[in-house]
Amino acid sequence: MYYVSTRDVNKTKITASKAIVSGLAPDGGLYVPCEFPVLHDFMGKSYEEIAFNVLKLYLTDFSDDELKEYVQLAYGKNLPVKINGDYLELFHGRTSAFKDVALQLYPYLLTASLRKNNVSKTAVVLVATSGDTGSAVLAGMANVPNTRAIVIYPAEGVSPIQRLQMTTQEGNNVHVFGIKGNFDDAQKAVKEIFSDEKFKAGFADKYIFTSANSINLGRLLPQIVYYFYAYSESRCSGKINFVVPTGNFGNILAGYYARKMGLPINKLICATNSNRVLDDFFKTGVYDTERPFYTTISPSMDILVSSNLERLIYENVSLDMFDSDSVTDEETLQTIKDVYNSKQYILDPHTAVGQCAYDKYKKRTGDETQTMILATASPYKFSETIESALGNVLNNPPENIKHLSNKPILHNEVIDNIRKAIGNIL
Repeated sequence: MYYVSTRDVNKTKITASKAIVSGLAPDGGLYVPCEFPVLHDFMGKSYEEIAFNVLKLYLTDFSDDELKEYVQLAYGKNLPVKINGDYLELFHGRTSAFKDVALQLYPYLLTASLRKNNVSKTAVVLVATSGDTGSAVLAGMANVPNTRAIVIYPAEGVSPIQRLQMTTQEGNNVHVFGIKGNFDDAQKAVKEIFSDEKFKAGFADKYIFTSANSINLGRLLPQIVYYFYAYSESRCSGKINFVVPTGNFGNILAGYYARKMGLPINKLICATNSNRVLDDFFKTGVYDTERPFYTTISPSMDILVSSNLERLIYENVSLDMFDSDSVTDEETLQTIKDVYNSKQYILDPHTAVGQCAYDKYKKRTGDETQTMILATASPYKFSETIESALGNVLNNPPENIKHLSNKPILHNEVIDNIRKAIGNIL
């Protein structure tokens, strides 16, 4: 299997391991597979078995033994995925968000990719985050040899728990900086650094730059797995819908890739908050980022520039398989309350956006297709919002959140100049 950049008219092919090392293509594009293999054998399989069967189709310059080892190391003791009724819970990993699913595996893929491409330099994993990616990257990369992880986050655009997860992260190779802008500002700055050959050349004797955002194939490909796993575990005999709360479009793009691989998905329902650039795109065909930016109670989706949409546009596909809707903060709070009252189930605000978008979809279409909603984060990461919606305090948080407030703050710098901060580290 080979990969090409979305912006390369010559369609220069590279291996999976080289794409993982590169992160973003030199021309600023994103790497996409040259073809989509079909996965036939997945029903009734374990998560690890499905992960191996999916990844071996894409990571063809990795041996079967390598992939089996990495999958076992990533998921053997801590599977972040559970099925709970109509919810695909993706938040049972190290940092209680769906980003853990890929980022428990990514460090093994990255270090192996460096070896395969004879890269002896230290890999600088440069990441912009709207909240959850940062903590998952830091937890996954902490003390991984020959790597440095540098995370940039909007200082006023994450929840208190998200901030604590990042600012208290231990590890001799991890660095965290807040900025005064929003996620789009952080993502733009990171992409500019990847494209700044002069800046990178200043450190080229020791370092190579890469990413652990979903622009990196090493982040995106493992997310395909849980769509097949969810279908298998749900024992669905026909088509299925998936509802995906999304901002940067990576999570729902993995669902589209699963559909290309033969998974019988009827609709991928894109759920957004008041930053409804994706909802407007699916409704009108126009992708317009020149609009007001809103800080919401679902901060991981406070994004206007959805990087992975470029991968979908590259495929030049019909958008009929997608549906979408946007949800306000008021609707989000009401949905949290309604679901708790009816099911005694607590949704985090992002999953509540998904639930509300699905409720609107079903009312609008009458579609009775079996549907699964991706639950993308633990409600305990957004306890203030949950308490506001329900009027009572959340008890019994998971262990990885319970003691955060007692940990020392190790990273508390808010910066104006990202290049200078990175330069000082390197």
